[in-house]
Amino acid sequence: MFVDSHVNLHDRKFADDVDDVIARAHAADITTMLNICCNIKDIKAVLKVTDAHENMWASIGTHPHNTKDNPHITPETLMKFVNHPGIIGIGETGLDYHYGFSEPAVQRHNFMVHIEVARETGLPLIIHSRAADDEMGNILEDEMKKGEFPALLHCYTSGERLACRAAEMGVYFSMSGIITFRNAHDVRNIAAWLPGDKLMVETDCPYLAPVPHRGKRNEPAFVVEVVKKLAEIRDWTLTEAAGKTTGAFFDLFKKADISAI
Repeated sequence: MFVDSHVNLHDRKFADDVDDVIARAHAADITTMLNICCNIKDIKAVLKVTDAHENMWASIGTHPHNTKDNPHITPETLMKFVNHPGIIGIGETGLDYHYGFSEPAVQRHNFMVHIEVARETGLPLIIHSRAADDEMGNILEDEMKKGEFPALLHCYTSGERLACRAAEMGVYFSMSGIITFRNAHDVRNIAAWLPGDKLMVETDCPYLAPVPHRGKRNEPAFVVEVVKKLAEIRDWTLTEAAGKTTGAFFDLFKKADISAI
C-alpha cells in the first residue's frame, strides 16, 4: 500500500485521461493521493478531481510562484475553504527565490498568512522552499515559537542545515523522483539520515518523473519507484518503506480517513 503525498491531477496535462491515470495508480497499489492547490483560483478544478474519486484528498493554498496573483491574501481567503471534508492541508506555500516569478515581499506575506491558517486550524502546512534555506529556517523557528503547527517540506532538495533545523522542529519531509536521479547525491545523503517516522514520498506529477520513467509525464503509479529508491537508501525492505511512508502521511494529515482504505 502506497501513498502519493503530492499530485497535480487537475493539471491540463491530465485533462484527457485523468481517470485512466488514477486507475493505473490503483492497479499499482497507490491507495491514497493528495491533490495540491497551487493557486486559489484553481480550487474548483482541484476539488472536481478530488471529489470524484475515493481516497483522494486536497489542499488549499497558493504556490510562491503564483503569489503575484494573490498579493493581498488574508487568512479569511483560505479559511472559507478549510471546512470542506476533502481539504486536509494548507498550501502549497513557501518561498522560491530561484526563478523570481513573484516578488520576495509578496511571497513572504503570503507564506505568513498560510502559517497563520495552519496554526489556527491544525491542518498541516505544505511547504515549497527553493534558494531560501536560511530565511525558511528562520521563519519556521520564529513562527513555531509563537505557536506550533504541523508542517511538511515537500519534494525536499534543500541543504543539510535546513534539514537539521526543520527536523529539530518536528517537520515532516517528502521525497520525490529526484532521489532516483543520477546526480542527486546530496538529496540521497540527506534522505539517509532524516527521521524515519517523518518521511513520506510523492511524485509531484506531472513533473519530476523518476528513473526509469524520466522524461515522461509523471503520474502517481510511478511513486513506487520513489519508494524503492528510498528503501535502498535507508536499508529498508519495500514493505517497510511502504508502511513507514504511509504511516507518516496519516500521522501528519490527521483529517484523512485511513479507515476507508
